Amino acid sequence: MALTKDQLVRDIADSLDLTQAAVRGVFEQLAQIVQDSLENGEELTLPGIGKLKVAERAARSGRNPQTGKTIQIAAKKVVRFVPAKALADSLN
Repeated sequence: MALTKDQLVRDIADSLDLTQAAVRGVFEQLAQIVQDSLENGEELTLPGIGKLKVAERAARSGRNPQTGKTIQIAAKKVVRFVPAKALADSLN
């Protein structure tokens, strides 16, 4: 089961003795900072968690799953996540 934003806000608010509204505001501001940084082509490092960066995905051909017909998929930018070494090591 995935951890929802509401659960995360509640857990952080409880552990730091803050209001849920304050923690939710921090998350919304963090999301805006991440979006602005990535839109400007910057990498964003979250210490102990990982790095977010923008990568180019090349144009490619694919298949329409309903018809099986070959289609062209346009090139686009995607967000890549590279986990921090400490995080990756803690999982293994």
